[in-house]
Amino acid sequence: MKTRAAHAETNPAGLLTRYGQELEVRLSEWLDAGDEEGLDSLWRQSRQSVREYVLRPAKRVRPTLLTLGWLMARPDGMRGEIPEALLSFGAGLELLHTFMLVHDDVADRAATRRGGAALHELFGGGKQGDDLAVLAGDHLYARAVELMLSSPESVAATRYMLEVCRHTAAGQHLDLVLSRAPLSTVTLFRTLKVADLKTARYGFVAPLACGAMLAGGSPALIDSLKRVGRHAGLAYQLRDDLIGLLGDAATAGKPCGGDYLEGKRTFPVIAAWTRADAEGREALESLWEAPNEARLATARELVKTWGGASSTQKVIDTRTRAATRALDALGDSAGAAMLRHLFDGLARRNS
Repeated sequence: MKTRAAHAETNPAGLLTRYGQELEVRLSEWLDAGDEEGLDSLWRQSRQSVREYVLRPAKRVRPTLLTLGWLMARPDGMRGEIPEALLSFGAGLELLHTFMLVHDDVADRAATRRGGAALHELFGGGKQGDDLAVLAGDHLYARAVELMLSSPESVAATRYMLEVCRHTAAGQHLDLVLSRAPLSTVTLFRTLKVADLKTARYGFVAPLACGAMLAGGSPALIDSLKRVGRHAGLAYQLRDDLIGLLGDAATAGKPCGGDYLEGKRTFPVIAAWTRADAEGREALESLWEAPNEARLATARELVKTWGGASSTQKVIDTRTRAATRALDALGDSAGAAMLRHLFDGLARRNS
């Protein structure tokens, strides 16, 4: 396996920090595909907008989980070196995630992302901005797969990641279909299925499993990490649902309340409807039948009044504890300790 030299660092936390720093450098390099330089000056201009969008400060959760999955399979660390396959696959994961964000923002009519304009707005907005953003997303997807496949040992992990992406598309489809359904027909189970398909599998399960695959981890370890990732991913998405409805836009770096304006039937909403009396259910149904900015404050208040927020936080806490227990079963290691710390922070984040 090819490697890229790092300082003599054996502390897993230090290696994770160094990996993140190196990943940012490599992302910048890999956004410049040499074979595209001579294509056209207008394309070069558009690529600069894409570069600015991709390189904005972000959590980089998926590359981090990829690295921790590797460390769970190689508890002795990286011996002071960062594997090339880990860097290229991590960059591919980040570009794949960015591709999904670009397309999501077009579908959701979101104006901002990561503290700046959404990509379709950078391209001028309107139909042309949408069209150009979709094409840029397609380009990011192709580049992501190129990077994930750039090492011979990454083929199996890439195949698994693409399988999960198909499941993510199914989850997004379900999310959109449910956004037009009466609240009375949407179950808590189905909202959790959306969270599992859209976020837990591709955002948590797959990065952890792929990291272990790249490190040559055993099938038993990979299966265990998938269980860990599913619990943590569901906690993450449910927290995102709370932020998307009840959060503060200045803190989150993206519009809050957008989930309501898009009519999304997320877990907090259905939890509130389930607990409400007949009058409360009627009010919630009316609010979600015709969402608009003027009714947002009322919608937020009703979800809190009927326990949608508090019950969602309880599930978040339960899933976070389940992820921790599943990690405990894998033994004590620096990688496991870092995963516990990461999961706890993500479950209580405000952005």
